[in-house]
Amino acid sequence: MKTGNLRSFWLSCILLGLLAGCGGSDGSKSAQTGSTLTAAVPPVQAPPASSFGLTSDTNFYTVDTGAGLVFKIRRLDNGVSTQSAGDIASLIYNGVQYQDQSRGSQVNSGFDYLYTGVSAVTVNADVINTDYIRITVQAGNLTHYYLAKNGSPHIYMGTYFTSEPDTLNLVRYIVRVPVGVLPNGPGPSDLRNTTGAIESSDIFGMANGETRSKHYSNMRLKDWSYIGGTSSSVGLWMVRDNNEGGSGGPFFRSLLNQITSTNQEITYIVNYGENQTEAYRPGILNTYTLVFTGGTPPGALDTSWFANMGMTGYVPASSRGAVAGTTINGRDTNYGYTVGFSNTTAQYWATANTSDGSFNSPNMIPGTYTMKIYKNELAVDTRSVTVSAGSTYNAGAITIAGDPSSSAALWRIGDWDGSPAEFLNGDKVTTMHPSDVRMSSWVPGNFVIGSSSAATDFPAYQWKSVNGTYTIKFNLTASQITAHTLRVGITTAYAGGRPKAQMNAWVSANPAASTQPSSRTLTVGSYRGNNTMYSFAIPATAFVVGENTLTLTAISGSSGTTYLSPGYSYDAVDLLQ
Repeated sequence: MKTGNLRSFWLSCILLGLLAGCGGSDGSKSAQTGSTLTAAVPPVQAPPASSFGLTSDTNFYTVDTGAGLVFKIRRLDNGVSTQSAGDIASLIYNGVQYQDQSRGSQVNSGFDYLYTGVSAVTVNADVINTDYIRITVQAGNLTHYYLAKNGSPHIYMGTYFTSEPDTLNLVRYIVRVPVGVLPNGPGPSDLRNTTGAIESSDIFGMANGETRSKHYSNMRLKDWSYIGGTSSSVGLWMVRDNNEGGSGGPFFRSLLNQITSTNQEITYIVNYGENQTEAYRPGILNTYTLVFTGGTPPGALDTSWFANMGMTGYVPASSRGAVAGTTINGRDTNYGYTVGFSNTTAQYWATANTSDGSFNSPNMIPGTYTMKIYKNELAVDTRSVTVSAGSTYNAGAITIAGDPSSSAALWRIGDWDGSPAEFLNGDKVTTMHPSDVRMSSWVPGNFVIGSSSAATDFPAYQWKSVNGTYTIKFNLTASQITAHTLRVGITTAYAGGRPKAQMNAWVSANPAASTQPSSRTLTVGSYRGNNTMYSFAIPATAFVVGENTLTLTAISGSSGTTYLSPGYSYDAVDLLQ
């Protein structure tokens, strides 16, 4: 059984957008730019003559795809903590080895270290209908499949588990490729030339004051369909399915790729404990595909043949249903809208049409779902829908009734959209540490209604030990001296951080902490948590004619140092009429 030191294995970093013009699936976010570092790469020769087939010996199953890709799956434990039965042990494409030979590509830290007290792994292989190969790995309550299709330079994979692996409490597949043959990837998670860790053992500094981490490869789940790395002549990509067995919804952010001095690590996250906002969903077959190309991003994949592969948990299209809506009324046309669906079994989402808000969510497993309509990332409508096999639930015309922006305000800072992007440093928080030299000061000075700007004068994040108090100044006339409601929206919080309000001499009670992920968020590239609005009923006696001073203070019963002190991410602040 593997030892606990495997918990420190480096995860991944994301590539979407190594090549110009490669954007998110719905165009809502531009792609990250890949590293321009290069390394000597063996010349690519014409694929050796080969034919589709499966061979085996005591140690390996060897699959020739008949398309230039030959890979080996380890059958027996190699006796070292970095290699396990079930790993990809060799990955040769057009004569070049793309698998790190000192460790395997594997689920988590190896199939023999998924469940406490379980080290037994069985590996079996079958040829199906002459043109398909299936290798099945069984470890505890998890089953993993490697599939090959005649003439396709891909490794199709599926992972099914009835209980969450408990040694790391997550499920991810990590592909480990020597960096010399696949040197290019996204800069924010390229750890080469870093000078040492600045937080925990996974966030690093550069000599010039910039920061790098595997966490900064993240993107919103709805914005990417593939991740990977390239050389001058090859692209290696992981293409995801609909992620119906994941957790966190369409805006979930997590590490995807990492470059170290030795490896390019490409990671597919099935579920992950960082920024976890909801319970895991076991009992779903999660499929994803490792794809070789000549360097260009991969196109759409046909996986309809999975129906004949005998994989546990596979639900055919004939046993699925859909939800569709004709229009969404009450939308703000400055924002894109997403319709999300979730229950304890599965999750789905669809992008609403920008012209009328119509939407369609196909291929859903039957069941009753909570349907939420999101204005950018803020839920503004919630209702229930039921999906039946072979039919489409008609949600009809929907009118949004829960947008906080519809309430008239004396003043408002930011936008009620579930994101801090419009605030100071809000455009940088997902790709660098808050201490990064490229960040503006987190203490910008007072915010003056009517003259200050959210983008330059209001911090996206507030921490108890960094910018623990923040002042907003505004004027009132005599006719405006009445009771008002102050609303403060946050998207996530760390260590119980929440805002307390003081209006001139009036001080609010301490609000309760919101329910948020228990892990780091603000320093690992994610503001995604559970959107929470704090409302403060302020009496008329608290206000004065002329200049008023509002102070927002970060409070918590917990403590911490600088960027790991209690804090939160802002959504919007307003004072209602």
